[in-house]
Amino acid sequence: QVQLVESGGGLVQPGGSLRLSCAASGFTLDDYAIGWVRQAPGKEREGVACISSDDGSRYYEDSAAKGRFTISRDNAKNTVTLQMNSLKPEDTALYYCAAKYGFYGTDWSLYDYWGQGTQVTVSS
Repeated sequence: QVQLVESGGGLVQPGGSLRLSCAASGFTLDDYAIGWVRQAPGKEREGVACISSDDGSRYYEDSAAKGRFTISRDNAKNTVTLQMNSLKPEDTALYYCAAKYGFYGTDWSLYDYWGQGTQVTVSS
């Protein structure tokens, strides 16, 4: 069974850090681009970052992540992580990881597999 499972979310104070993980089962991530997307209550889904399958090229959405978040992958462990630093209350959302066979990109409708999400809450 193909599955993506996110973990690492939680409650953190503003300025704090969290490290989200996305673990794949039922398939190997080697040939898949991986993205992180978030959705806050009452808001549209918003792309955060994505990483290519081959050379590790990364893309960050300026509004969401650039300068504060880092996406990385460990194909040997079949996982992708999102390190989030300097968190702000507006980062509060349900964070999903998604996998896309082939080239990475920010058209999230093209992503094949999605996890169930992990909740990140930034609050004092």
